[in-house]
Amino acid sequence: MADLRSTNGGNPSKQRVHKFMLTNRRNCVIGGVVDVISFDLAVVLLETDMGMLTIKGNDLHVNRLSLEKGEVDVEGKIDSLIYSDTAGYAAKGESFLGKLFK
Repeated sequence: MADLRSTNGGNPSKQRVHKFMLTNRRNCVIGGVVDVISFDLAVVLLETDMGMLTIKGNDLHVNRLSLEKGEVDVEGKIDSLIYSDTAGYAAKGESFLGKLFK
């Protein structure tokens, strides 16, 4: 089984575990969150210690956000949880911004 702990910038004294707990597809508690990139009623995009996490569903709400603890609570009808590479997300974002400002 893979070790899901992050060293948070190489500092082993601040290790935290990336985890999520989904209850009845309505409530999701996520740990190991670095930043909330965006959210609306259909999509929540989070940067986590394990990469980008996209949560898709209906009537989604971010109820609790604690970046100090790295925790986020999301409520609503959750249809999917999709992980992607953080580096790939940054490269796509730079390309989009590059095109936008030309």
